[in-house]
Amino acid sequence: MLTTKPQWGYWCECWTEDLTAGTVPELRGSFDAYSAPQAVRWVAVALRTISPALDAEASGEAWRWLDEGRVKTRLALMRQQPCAVSVTQARTRITWTIRPVLFLPFAHRPGLEVPLCAHDFKPQQSD
Repeated sequence: MLTTKPQWGYWCECWTEDLTAGTVPELRGSFDAYSAPQAVRWVAVALRTISPALDAEASGEAWRWLDEGRVKTRLALMRQQPCAVSVTQARTRITWTIRPVLFLPFAHRPGLEVPLCAHDFKPQQSD
């Protein structure tokens, strides 16, 4: 969504962390939401998608948030409070964070086209 004025919204991120390796969490994805319900829906869709692959305990954590925590999260976001939702599967913790932010418009971005410099960056080849 492009606007000519700053707009309040929510910056959502998904992080994973290997609890046995002692490494820093890794960012897996992000999403810009323009309402609290949209931000909460992003997390809910992710949890519903992965819940069949989770063990019983992690699946229970996911469904507790879907059943009980979702409304609390939305209300907290509407009070401009950051929120996080986590599930732990074996040695991996998955955390979704949602923070209130002020989105600034892109001065150089007409319509839905990306800036020309975006085409200068190529994916890195892994070893």
